[in-house]
Amino acid sequence: MRVERAEIDGVLLFVPTPHRDDRGLFTRTFDTALAAAHGLRPAAFIQDSQSRSRRGTIRALHGRGGRGEAKLVRCARGAVHDVLVDARPDSATFGRRMSVVLDDEAFVHLYVPPGLLHGYQALTDQADVCYRIDREHDPAEDLAVRYDDPDLGIHWPLPVTAISERDLAAGSWADLLGRPAG
Repeated sequence: MRVERAEIDGVLLFVPTPHRDDRGLFTRTFDTALAAAHGLRPAAFIQDSQSRSRRGTIRALHGRGGRGEAKLVRCARGAVHDVLVDARPDSATFGRRMSVVLDDEAFVHLYVPPGLLHGYQALTDQADVCYRIDREHDPAEDLAVRYDDPDLGIHWPLPVTAISERDLAAGSWADLLGRPAG
């Protein structure tokens, strides 16, 4: 397994090396020693969650206020177009956006540090996304920005087939920053 740094400060990609043969494959999807060597505290991840989405579904863009939350994200079934936005005002990469495909072929595990907005679109008929989170959920700290906010200009690769009412009602990037839109 190798670790790659992404274009947003603090974001890591854990890229495994699947071993394939006539039986199928075996791969390590996460390694605590390797994570610790790159500054993570694996024991801090206290909650595991999973979502299942159908092709075209968007779940985005979510974050956490207060201390934020760190997440390890991977796609256990199918594929997703995963998007991050740096919402940390003091970050050298503040406002930067990035995307990566997470799927059940490459098994990449994405580390999302606190202070980022996160979302994804399912690219396959069914996509199961697994999260390992370092804090208990506190709904009072939830943040959300609309998936189609014009200030962010995020490209979603497929037409939207489903999105929650909550995500449709999310505020703008300008609202999150406390400034006028534009």
